[in-house]
Amino acid sequence: MSVRKLLTVAQRVCWVVFFALVVTSLVTELPFSPHWVWLPAVLALAIVVELSRRARRAHAHRPPAVEVGPPVAGRWTALNSPADKVPSHGVHAYGQTYAIDIVAEPEKGARPAFAWLWPLARRNSAFPAFGAPLFAVADATVVHASDGRRDHLSRNSLAMLVYMLLVEASVRDIGGASWVVGNHIVLDLGDGTYAMYAHVQRGSLSVRAGDTVRAGQQIARCGNSGNSSEPHVHFQLMDGPDLDTARGVPFAWRGIGVPRNGETFTADASPATSPDPSRAASPAGETALPTQGD
Repeated sequence: MSVRKLLTVAQRVCWVVFFALVVTSLVTELPFSPHWVWLPAVLALAIVVELSRRARRAHAHRPPAVEVGPPVAGRWTALNSPADKVPSHGVHAYGQTYAIDIVAEPEKGARPAFAWLWPLARRNSAFPAFGAPLFAVADATVVHASDGRRDHLSRNSLAMLVYMLLVEASVRDIGGASWVVGNHIVLDLGDGTYAMYAHVQRGSLSVRAGDTVRAGQQIARCGNSGNSSEPHVHFQLMDGPDLDTARGVPFAWRGIGVPRNGETFTADASPATSPDPSRAASPAGETALPTQGD
């Protein structure tokens, strides 16, 4: 087991011990000073700092981008894009340094707007991304495929977003990577590169671990499982299949590049060749197509 894996597991154990001690202290007197209750939390935070330091050092020099096909077809809009910020989601954890989120926008206004007060949550069927097919970005072997977790209601209101960020996200992080990404697929693209699709729709898998897939082949559908505010596709490349230890790898979608935050693009997931690591993406944002219709 690698040092990074050990630290990640130790961090989760520390948080579990901390919350267990807090709950226990509320119902009975502990056999030691209450100040010791905070020790596991302090250790967990120290591990977070160390993991962040290691990740920053590992990503000091950006590796070349790997060109692959798009994981979706149709008209979509990018969110949390590495074309605007790295790490794109604010952290290097779970190999998501260069990850991107995309939401379906078949036409302007088709996606429900963020609600400041009401409704608190919406059904997934209200979002055009829900149930959209997901495609293999290259010829690959399926390393992991899971779709047993439920698709929860949206979190795209102010109250639900606060709940997700302050409560739900913390609980999921303690639960581990699979709690965070929900149903997900990991593909081995070869040459030490892996593709991960998160928040897959429950019961939508058309592949399983060990299967060989072709570029452009449908492998699942977009859902809203895991730490997700609304149905969307979270896509990333990484250097290993284990989300606890993998490091992010930059990507570029063939014919699209890397769309910026808020940029709308149209994808064609037709079959293509295997990824070509020698074709690096242009500087952030310069490879993206012009926004269409917005």
